[in-house]
Amino acid sequence: MIESLLTTPLTELVGVRHPVVQTGMGWVAGPSLVSGTANAGGLGILASATMTLAELEQSVVEVKSRTDAPFGVNLRADAADAPARCDLLIEHGVKVASFALAPKPELIARLKEHDIVVIPSVGLPKHAVKVASWGADAVMIQGGEGGGHTGSVPTTLLLPTVLDAVDIPVIAAGGFFDGRGLAAALSYGAAGVGMGTRFLLTAESRVPDAVKQRYLAAGLDDTVVTKKVDGMPHRMLRTDLVEQVEGGTGLRTLLPTARRTLEFKRMAQMTWKQLAVDGRAMRKEQGRTLGQLALAANTPMMLKAGLVDGDASAGVLASGQVVGVIDDLPTCEELVDRIVTEAAAALSRTSSYLR
Repeated sequence: MIESLLTTPLTELVGVRHPVVQTGMGWVAGPSLVSGTANAGGLGILASATMTLAELEQSVVEVKSRTDAPFGVNLRADAADAPARCDLLIEHGVKVASFALAPKPELIARLKEHDIVVIPSVGLPKHAVKVASWGADAVMIQGGEGGGHTGSVPTTLLLPTVLDAVDIPVIAAGGFFDGRGLAAALSYGAAGVGMGTRFLLTAESRVPDAVKQRYLAAGLDDTVVTKKVDGMPHRMLRTDLVEQVEGGTGLRTLLPTARRTLEFKRMAQMTWKQLAVDGRAMRKEQGRTLGQLALAANTPMMLKAGLVDGDASAGVLASGQVVGVIDDLPTCEELVDRIVTEAAAALSRTSSYLR
């Protein structure tokens, strides 16, 4: 385990040793991965969208039993129980609250009252400006190379435009996997990098070994961005199921979608009213159609089938494009140490160009 080699606004804001963030991937970012990242000196973020409130509390307690280092929890800002989840973070002294969508100003204010660092994810400069004006402490941007829903603009264009738009720390995500990427992001002016797929492929990741091997075998052209899984652009590995979904009609996917939506409702212990409230919030915040909402409720179970159950024939495997250049399964400590050491060396090397 190496000591701090790089001090940035992120390390100072959160209190971590290294400017490396493990993003909150549903079904993947559990206590083992989060605590592994935290103990390695990075910022581990627990994924809570697929957890009940009780499961989230249990997971937070488990992470705290494994590490004394700061960590975060990723929350759905549009969830009906988002305030209750924020209260849980406050009660347990969680350091960071990250959001896939912009949380309401009053939610940001409540978290900040209790010294919780608020980091929303954004896909456009105007969104960064909005959340910054509401009091967000930092933002994470994700370029089109990533596996999320933030759009097709590549990181190399999105990052500088967001940096020009706001004065708060910016974390760059989408396409990062090594120290050269961290050095490049810091050179742009970012405060650190966020990585999902790279941390999915570590020893502490809960993804089944056979599925990890499926990822390691993928090339740079073995991912596809599709709207047919959850109604929004989502990058994933090309599997037989994804190809079928891409080529399928609405009628062919209706019954499986309805079945998995019911399963998600049961697993999440949600009432029909709660499901409806969440759906209305998603329609308002994201402009989704009713068909897209049905797909969105279906997605967690498809991800679970692939990432937890290891059944690629019934599930999907979310992935960043960077999967095509990853070929090993290090521990979190080995990965973070390697990335930070490489970044420090790269920055030192390029400083020799100065006259």
